[in-house]
Amino acid sequence: MWLGPEEVLLANALWVTERANPFFLLQRRRGHGKGGGLTGLLVGTLDVVLDSSARVAPYRILHQTQDSQVYWAVACGSSRKEITKHWEWLENNLLQTLSIFDNEEDITTFVKGKIHGIIAEENKNQQPQGEEDPGKFKEAELKMRKQFGMPEVEKLVNYYSCSYWKGRVPRQGWLYLTVNHLCFYSFLLGKEVTLVVQWVDVTQLEKNATLLFPECIKVSTRDSELYFSMFLNINETFKLMEQLANIAMRQLLDNEGFLEDKSLPKPSKPLKNISALKRDLDARAKNDWYRATFRLPKDERLDGHTDCTLWTPFNKMHIPGQMFVSNNYICFASKAEEACHLIIPLREVAIVEKADSSSVLPRPLSISTKSKMTFLFANLKDRDFLVQRISDFLQKTPSKKSDGNGREWKGSFSDTGYEEFPELSSSSPPAVSPTSTLNNQLVSFCTGEVPTASQGLLKLFRRNSEELLGPKGAKEKMKEESWNIHFFEYGRGMCMYRTAKTRELVLKGIPENLRGELWLLFSGAWNEMVTLPGYYAELVEKSMGKYSLATEEIERDLHRSMPEHPAFQNELGIAALRRVLTAYAFRNPTIGYCQAMNIVTSVLLLYCNEEEAFWLLVALCERMLPDYYNTRVVGALVDQGIFEELTRDFLPQLSEKMQELGVISTISLSWFLTLFLSVMPFESAVVIVDCFFYEGIKLILQVSLAILDANMEKLLNCCDEGEAMTVLGRYLDNVVNRQSISPPIPHLHALLTSGDEPPLEIDIFELIKTSYEKFSNLRADDIEQMRFKQRLKVIQSLEDTAKRSVVRAISGDIGFSMEELEELYMVFKAKHLTSCYWGSSRTAAAHRDQSLPYLEQYRVDLEQFRELFASLTPWSCGLHTPVLAGRMFRLLDENRDSLINFKEFVTGMSGMYHGDLTEKFKLLYKLHLPPALSSEEAESALEATNYFTEDITTEEAAAQEEGGGRNEDSKEKEEKGTSPQDYRYYLRMWAKEKNSKKETIKDLPKMSQEQFIELCKTLYNMFSEDPVEQELYHAIATVASLLLRIGEVGKKFSNRPMKKDEDCKANNTQEAACEEESPISEHSQNSAVEQRPQVEPEERASGDIQAEKTQQENQTLGDGDGGEGPGSPLQLLSDDETKDDMSMSSYSMVSTGSLQCEDIADDTVLVGCEASSSAARYGSTIDTDWSISFEQVLASMLTETALVNYFEKKVDIGLKIKEQKKVERQFSSSSDYELSSSVSG
Repeated sequence: MWLGPEEVLLANALWVTERANPFFLLQRRRGHGKGGGLTGLLVGTLDVVLDSSARVAPYRILHQTQDSQVYWAVACGSSRKEITKHWEWLENNLLQTLSIFDNEEDITTFVKGKIHGIIAEENKNQQPQGEEDPGKFKEAELKMRKQFGMPEVEKLVNYYSCSYWKGRVPRQGWLYLTVNHLCFYSFLLGKEVTLVVQWVDVTQLEKNATLLFPECIKVSTRDSELYFSMFLNINETFKLMEQLANIAMRQLLDNEGFLEDKSLPKPSKPLKNISALKRDLDARAKNDWYRATFRLPKDERLDGHTDCTLWTPFNKMHIPGQMFVSNNYICFASKAEEACHLIIPLREVAIVEKADSSSVLPRPLSISTKSKMTFLFANLKDRDFLVQRISDFLQKTPSKKSDGNGREWKGSFSDTGYEEFPELSSSSPPAVSPTSTLNNQLVSFCTGEVPTASQGLLKLFRRNSEELLGPKGAKEKMKEESWNIHFFEYGRGMCMYRTAKTRELVLKGIPENLRGELWLLFSGAWNEMVTLPGYYAELVEKSMGKYSLATEEIERDLHRSMPEHPAFQNELGIAALRRVLTAYAFRNPTIGYCQAMNIVTSVLLLYCNEEEAFWLLVALCERMLPDYYNTRVVGALVDQGIFEELTRDFLPQLSEKMQELGVISTISLSWFLTLFLSVMPFESAVVIVDCFFYEGIKLILQVSLAILDANMEKLLNCCDEGEAMTVLGRYLDNVVNRQSISPPIPHLHALLTSGDEPPLEIDIFELIKTSYEKFSNLRADDIEQMRFKQRLKVIQSLEDTAKRSVVRAISGDIGFSMEELEELYMVFKAKHLTSCYWGSSRTAAAHRDQSLPYLEQYRVDLEQFRELFASLTPWSCGLHTPVLAGRMFRLLDENRDSLINFKEFVTGMSGMYHGDLTEKFKLLYKLHLPPALSSEEAESALEATNYFTEDITTEEAAAQEEGGGRNEDSKEKEEKGTSPQDYRYYLRMWAKEKNSKKETIKDLPKMSQEQFIELCKTLYNMFSEDPVEQELYHAIATVASLLLRIGEVGKKFSNRPMKKDEDCKANNTQEAACEEESPISEHSQNSAVEQRPQVEPEERASGDIQAEKTQQENQTLGDGDGGEGPGSPLQLLSDDETKDDMSMSSYSMVSTGSLQCEDIADDTVLVGCEASSSAARYGSTIDTDWSISFEQVLASMLTETALVNYFEKKVDIGLKIKEQKKVERQFSSSSDYELSSSVSG
């Protein structure tokens, strides 16, 4: 590439001059290319270790004038080809012009100007707008691509100097972190190490220090452990690695690839050596932290933050902390964790003004809200800029009515089109009888007749309890009063100051009347509800009457959701629950509905109206419990892993016992997924929900540890899992809430309580208090860090489970061993994932659906299949391989969706590797019939449908019924398209597989002349460069001439039985003539080929579409006629004749000395057949009556030992898989640059 001219003082140090003219020198770096000796090795090593952007380019061009000692570097190149191109340009365009100048200074000025002009022009043409990566970084990215053979789309995020430990020897080199790969390159004294690891293969990332290694990063994959150390900033590197591995796991989990954030604010000045992608990832990390800390909606982006102080009126102090500004919120977090948190939505802001500075209060900023609260910030560094940013955001904020005043919290829901429902006492009749049938419920649901409550169901179904008047009622009133005082001092609504005092009140229990309001506040659900008014009502309307797998599951679980509570013993509660769950399934189809959501939602509905319950469910599923409620409950499994780790740290004695009993995995899922609601009495569990909405997952983990700690002795004495479960079940049943004013609801688990002595009751508030005393040093940041580590482990173990399931499911039908299948699965999956991040069209990625059976999740399209086929097939056909791969793809793609799954792929591979001889020939035969032969031959493919079977589940695949096969297939496809989660499609498919009758060789349709020519062509390509290719060519020539003759004789038998004798005579005469003239006709035919324009083999095969039809209509003899039975036409030829014919024809085939596939394939047409068929080949018509059956092909091939040996030869697929893994990342062609040595290490 051209370089902005740089001064070079020593032109020949470490460089060798290869070409020179009066004005320029072309030099090669010592140590590059052949030779170089010790100097070359030392230079190469220095380049790698010292150069800040990996290797120095091995070629350069210097500009020099005769009398000057100063040289100017004007171009460099990574390959001889690249530098030669620049050298030739300089010679052709500049030499003559430069020789005119008299003054040397003018020459140098002119050259520099010219080079600057070229660079400016190149940059204008090549650089995309908005490119802001620094030059040094771009250079490193270019070198990374060339070093590791990465395509253009693979972006470098950052690169670091470090050591890779190979055995006990550190190799100093450069670590490149790209979006999808971790790459390392080192060159030390002639020893080269190149490593490429995909992020999706990483199973563990650890930062540790041992005696052997200094502080290092350990990267584990399924096959190896890699150690990197001696980083300048190990924390930064490790954090970036974590982010990239996390993105890869996200891709495995929900198929979300990495998309660069185009809306990042541009840096005011270019940041040295920091790429746009690195900035992007840093911004993402900050955004995630910001949203999680202040519980903000998922699309909120942090714009910036600054140090400041906040005046807190409740304790008359200026608290130091940080102010965060984003597009819709201003937030404050104090430096001391518990001191104060504040969230001010911009929709609430009325006035922002700069107050007068003073020595006490420097640079203050006052923000007033519509609810008459004022917040005073001071010590702001860049106050003017901050005010400008806030006012910009305020202009974009739509004005909303205030939500700061408590009176507006419980707004009526009637504005969204629902009727209000009057309060029901326990004596009033339910709206619809709880015994009503499912059909009635569905009808009422779909017609929208069921009324809904405008407030929490608990208020509607509260029985006239005496508790309200007794001491419990008084306690409840005191709680409410203390919250009212808190609201008075600290504010109410979103803009409340959240302090340690707030947490104290939450831990003492939220009063029932305030529960819904505070849950919405602390979870952040209120923000989304206010900014999207009417969204829930729209969803309910859209989802009404829609049927899916999710609605079916919801319907099944409705009556299992708190059946003991009166609110869910009638249609009002059930209908509200149905609407909320269905609306959420409609909003988020990737989650849809998961068991346990019904239990949590029913509790939310007790304290909130429907819309509020819906938004709380959104906050739970999408922010507070990420990935909990998907098909594989990944989030719950991740937190279960954290729980096991915490048990090891805090309760080491118990940890081993729990592992031995296998209890943790059983208990934690039910505890975490339902927030203890399914395992504890309702009145107690709801207190845990209070604390959870304030504290997050930390509280659930703390309480879980406290429960294990309280039962430690009993658990240590347990003998099996059942006993341990009983101990914990009894304990949880007896966790009581003595302050609850609701009458106790019978708990289903109470059945576990047995024994003579009454069980010991545990107060829920005591349990929570103990959990804080013993385990309060858990921090949210640490939990996030642990979540990352566990997520790697969980997702990779789920991937391994998927792999084992797939392999087990198909191993019975396939000839490969389990190990080979697993290897093939990994190669297949890697190809799918490569398409996700490198493919220009994301078709395969778009078709991945986690809810599908494992077999269907990874699929490849034609382009990827071609690459896999070329590297793995035992039948390589040179340039013809892509054509054969395309045919194989069409043959395997049963449902015609242009994608094939792993089973279909392995079926095809197994046919080539492990089928017996008949099966291999049959597969080859089928590859030359529709639909495999050509996608353009749609009509002729339809003609052959009656004979041809589309289902090849095993190599002896199922034959389709003759009538209506296509319609059924299209119907299934349609059904599959409309509802991807509908398992009925798969059930029907499996049933069809079971019932289908085995295909015999009699079921295969006959082959036309055109198809036979294609078959011969494939075989000729296949045998090219084989050690015994001459014998194979001889054999195939013999077989081809024999089969052409059989087809001719069979044609006479089937079409004109009356004129059989004359035809036979004519045929014999013509054959004799044809044999004598063979070399001449071959020559003339070759010239005909030259005159005729070249066409694709696929097009050449598409002849007269009536071929198959006429053949089928005119055929009067059975499949066996024209075969080799007694009296068949084959017997009419004497042995001598056949021998002569074979020797002559085989000579004519290979005597040309040219083994080009086009020539030889076309030669087969003439051998042993009359001249008219050669005209048919190149004329406008095809010999439509000519045909041969599979039995005839098989019998002819079996007569040739060379062919039999070739197809029976064993090929080890393991070696091919290893080769495929080696080259799968070398996408760029190595001809453009020189890879200095083969990949090692």
